[in-house]
Amino acid sequence: MKFAAFSGVLIDHSIQEAMQLTKKLGLDGIEIAGREPHLSPSTSGPRVKEMKAVADSLGLAIPVIASYTGGFATSSDKECGQTFDDFQRMLHHAGELGASKLRVSPGGPNAFLAQPHHFAKAAYWIDRCAAEAKAQQIDIIMEIHNGSLVETVESSLHLLSMLKHDNVGMIHDAGNMYITDTDYGRDSVYQLGKSLFHVHVKDELRIEKAGAPGSFVDLTHRGEEHFLQSRMGEGGADHQPLFDALRETNYPGWITLECHAPFPAYERLEHDYKQVKKLLGRS
Repeated sequence: MKFAAFSGVLIDHSIQEAMQLTKKLGLDGIEIAGREPHLSPSTSGPRVKEMKAVADSLGLAIPVIASYTGGFATSSDKECGQTFDDFQRMLHHAGELGASKLRVSPGGPNAFLAQPHHFAKAAYWIDRCAAEAKAQQIDIIMEIHNGSLVETVESSLHLLSMLKHDNVGMIHDAGNMYITDTDYGRDSVYQLGKSLFHVHVKDELRIEKAGAPGSFVDLTHRGEEHFLQSRMGEGGADHQPLFDALRETNYPGWITLECHAPFPAYERLEHDYKQVKKLLGRS
């Protein structure tokens, strides 16, 4: 297993500074957030080449580009075409940066509210993305995320079953799955099987009322619930069963640290990396 920082945690820094901080943490790579000031569909070629040069000089891999393209399920055909154009530009960036995976969102609504036509439309466009990516030997990854068609393992596997291409898989995110109130432990890893392409880790905590820094409101099958972004071990998500399963299955991929708790960015990443190493019995 290799470890990356999510550059979105370091979004207040330039991408060059984010890479330097990632190297200082001792991580193996950086997952670049597909939004400015780090990377976007409109980022110029010279800027992309500069990012690659900085990463190479630091010995950092760029395994994933976390684009924010997608949202197909509830978009108009015109909007889907426009975001597909953005996807193609991000795919080109991914190739230039040496990333093997590109995140794309199928869109919402929550899986428990979705109708068959939502899945059908998302599948059509995700398949188009997959065909383009396959030509460049890049995988498409969808993040298991509350508020989307793929907010549980079951709904993720349902969408995957509708696709023609096999270069599409899932990002396991225990924090997101804790919010959804679905299984994110050992069974989720085994159920995903070969469809588990990437892992995000962060902690969240159910609270009575949002309002404090780092808190937010989200819709789940229980209705509107309130949450607090937390550092690993300080929230409500027990990551130990997940990491035990990753070890049992000899998971060969990347784990990205994605903590958004209300602490200085470097401090929360450093804290979470220490916690992850404890969960893996490396400290």
